[in-house]
Amino acid sequence: MNGAESMVRTLLASGVEVCFGNPGTSEMHFVSALDRVEGMRAVLGLFEGVVTGAADGYARMAGKPAATLLHLGPGLANGVANLHNARKAGTPMVNIIGDHATAHQRYDAPLTSDVEAIARPVSHWVARVRGAANAAADVARAVQAARQAPGQIASLILPADSAWDTADGVAPALPVEGPAAVGEGAIGRSVAALRTGGKVAFLLRGAALQGRGLAAAARIAAATGARLVCDTFAPRVERGAGRVVVERLPYRPEPAIAFLQGTETLILVGAQAPIAFFAYPGQPSELTPPGCRPLVLAHPHEDGVAALEALADAVASGPVAAPGPRLYPALERNAAFGAEAVLRTVAHLLPEGAIVSDETISAGFPHYALFDGARPHDWLQLAGGAIGDGMPVATGAAIACPGRKVVNLQADGSAMYTLQSLWTQAREKLDVTTVIFANRAYQVLVEELKGVGAGTAGSKAFSMLDLNNPALDWVQLAGGMGVEAVRVSDSAGFADAFAAAMKRPGPFLIEALI
Repeated sequence: MNGAESMVRTLLASGVEVCFGNPGTSEMHFVSALDRVEGMRAVLGLFEGVVTGAADGYARMAGKPAATLLHLGPGLANGVANLHNARKAGTPMVNIIGDHATAHQRYDAPLTSDVEAIARPVSHWVARVRGAANAAADVARAVQAARQAPGQIASLILPADSAWDTADGVAPALPVEGPAAVGEGAIGRSVAALRTGGKVAFLLRGAALQGRGLAAAARIAAATGARLVCDTFAPRVERGAGRVVVERLPYRPEPAIAFLQGTETLILVGAQAPIAFFAYPGQPSELTPPGCRPLVLAHPHEDGVAALEALADAVASGPVAAPGPRLYPALERNAAFGAEAVLRTVAHLLPEGAIVSDETISAGFPHYALFDGARPHDWLQLAGGAIGDGMPVATGAAIACPGRKVVNLQADGSAMYTLQSLWTQAREKLDVTTVIFANRAYQVLVEELKGVGAGTAGSKAFSMLDLNNPALDWVQLAGGMGVEAVRVSDSAGFADAFAAAMKRPGPFLIEALI
C-alpha cells in the first residue's frame, strides 16, 4: 500500500465518501488509488471552482465533508473563490492538494508555488504530509479538523513522493467533538430580554434554520412576538408551506436599517451582528439600528439549536401550532414576463422536497418571499458573496441527495464563472434544472454604480457591465456540454417548460429572456 491508497482508505474510514477533483501529474497516484479502493465516488470537474463549489453544496446537504483533489498551487488558486464561499458558509471540506515530489521542489519547476500561502486565507487548518508513513494519520487529522463545529476548511498538501512511497497502513477515524454548549448566562440574558416587553428579533444562521432549531424558534416567536430573521445570504434555510417564516435581511444598508428599525434587542444565534456588504459614502457599515442592543445567545461554534430549545422551554409553554398552507393560486400565464413571473411560476410548481440553489443576485432580491408559500424545500444561497457558486452548489447538492429535484436559479453573468458544472451534471446524470435569468448584464453592478455615488454609466462604463455584443446563447452553451436546453420569452412558455422539467429526470436548462 502506498501513501495515496492509505489516504483514500482513511478518508472512507472517516466517513468521507465523495471526492470531487481536477487532478494533474502530481496527483496520479491518488487517482490510481481510487480504482483500487471500493467505496469512494470520484467526480470530475472541468474547472477547480466547480470542484470546490460542488464540495460545498454536497456538505451543506449531506451534513458531512467531501474531499477535493486539486493540482498544485495554481489548481488550488482556481478554486479559491468557492473555497471562500464555503468558509463563510461554515462548510466542512477536506482539500487534498498535490505538490511536487520533495526532492524536485528545490529546482523551482514551472508549477512550483507556495501552496501553503495560497491555502491559508481560505482554510481553517493547513498541513503538509511529511512522508508516506504519515499520510494516513495526516488525512485523519484533516477530517477531524473539517468536522469541527460549525464546519471548517481543512487543506492537506500532498507531495508526490508521499503519495507513491510505501505507507504503513490505514489510520482510524479520530473523535470529533460536537458544538460547544452555550453557557447558562447567555440563555438567562436572552430570557430577560424577552420578558422586558421590548421589541426583540432573532438573527438566525446555521443549524438554527433547520429542523429542531426552526421548531424552537417558532415556539419562542409565538410566545413572545419576537421576529425571526436570517442573513441576506444564509447558507441553508428550510422553507415552504407549513414551516415557520423567517424574514430575510435586505441586502443594502438603508433598507436593512429600516427593516430592523424599532428593534431594541437583536439576539444572535450562530450569526454575527449585521454589517453592510460594502462601504457606501455617507452610510454606516453596521446595520444594527440606533438604540438596538446585539445579544449573543450562541456563537457559530456553539450549539445554537440546544440553546433555542432551552430558551423556548423557559418562555413558552407547549408546542406551537404549525402554520397553515400558503400555496400560491393558479399561474398567471399571461403575466408580463420578468423575474417576478419566473419566480412565481417556480414557487408554484416546485415539488415537495426540492433543493433550490439561488444565485439570482439582483433578479431575486425583491421576490424572496414568494417561496414562503411553496411546497417544503431547502434553500441554498451564496454565503460568501463571491459569484459563481450557484451551479457548482447545485451539482454537489444533487450528488448528496439523489432522490430530490434540484433547481438552480441562476443569474447569467455569474453562471459564466462556472458553466462547466453543466458538463459534470450531464456526465453524472444529475437531476438538476437550471433556470438562467438572462437579463444580459451585470445588473447588480448597474445598481451599485449609483449606490456608491459613482454616477450613471456612460458608454465605456456600461460596456464593462453589459453582456451583449455578442449575447450569450445558453441553449448552445448547454448543448455543447450535453445538457438539453430551451429558450423562452413569455410567461406561458416558461410555465410549460418548467412544468415539463419537474416531471423529467436528469439535467435540463431553461434560458429565460427577462
